[in-house]
Amino acid sequence: MIYNPNAGRFPSGMLAERAANVLRAQGWIVNLYKTQDADHVTQLARQAALAGKRALFVVGGDGTVNLAVRGLRGSATALGVLPGGTANVLAQELGLPGLTWTRWMALEESATRLAQAEIKEVDIGECAGTPFLMWAGIGLDAFAIHHIEPRPRGEKLFANVAYAASTAYHASLWHGVNLQVTADGAHISGHYLLALVSNIHLYAGGLAQISPHARLDDGVMDLWMFEGDTLGDTIEMAWDLYAGRHVDSKKVRYIAFKQLGIESDSNLYVQVDAEPLPCNGHSVEINVVPHGIRLLVPRKTPRELFSDRNDLIK
Repeated sequence: MIYNPNAGRFPSGMLAERAANVLRAQGWIVNLYKTQDADHVTQLARQAALAGKRALFVVGGDGTVNLAVRGLRGSATALGVLPGGTANVLAQELGLPGLTWTRWMALEESATRLAQAEIKEVDIGECAGTPFLMWAGIGLDAFAIHHIEPRPRGEKLFANVAYAASTAYHASLWHGVNLQVTADGAHISGHYLLALVSNIHLYAGGLAQISPHARLDDGVMDLWMFEGDTLGDTIEMAWDLYAGRHVDSKKVRYIAFKQLGIESDSNLYVQVDAEPLPCNGHSVEINVVPHGIRLLVPRKTPRELFSDRNDLIK
């Protein structure tokens, strides 16, 4: 088990020890490690995979989970997500409760659910060679993330309010980007506020359900492209997303794909799993890697996450 001491609003070391004790009581042998920096997360994940560990539990947020995915991809070691970060959208997708001011035992609850969880093989994406499990975004969300992250811990105490205010400010500065897209041979071009690749249902801190029919193991991902260039268009996009109206909007293009190429006439802002990638080019390639990682999944989830062909791994 690894924990990020800088993740979330609460002391993750104490949380990790409590979660480890729950797993130990269920028969797991758990070693606990504090991460030093981003590279250390990936290094520890890779060490767990090379040692043939059954699982790597990650106490942290979505960004820490992404760093662990980079070390686990292609291995037999399963990823266990223990929500100790700020948004914890992947944990929400799996139905794992995160710690709040009124739910102090949430991490123990999540550990209990994962102690007897199933192991599933799930797809991952590769964006410019960097793996991701949830999303890859080009445009507005990446522009905001590049200017917001990393955030000081004090800001995380009021995470939703601070993040929403900062995102709204940066949205007022964003006017979209010209994109030429090739998705499995289909060509799309236009001026877009946001192009988002999603592997899961939830988005925007878990407040919106962007891909209502997403499956983690179907070998494809969903591309959503939102037209617009004004603050008014951005506000309309946000309302449509939260209300689920984007699936029928004439300003939104959708396509399921396995291979994707995106080009622009300007440098692209890119994010994966809410982590910024360097802005160093006018193009990016995204590929789906079927069953690229193993994931611990609670026996009951709040929504359908898998196709019928994903068998339980013993």
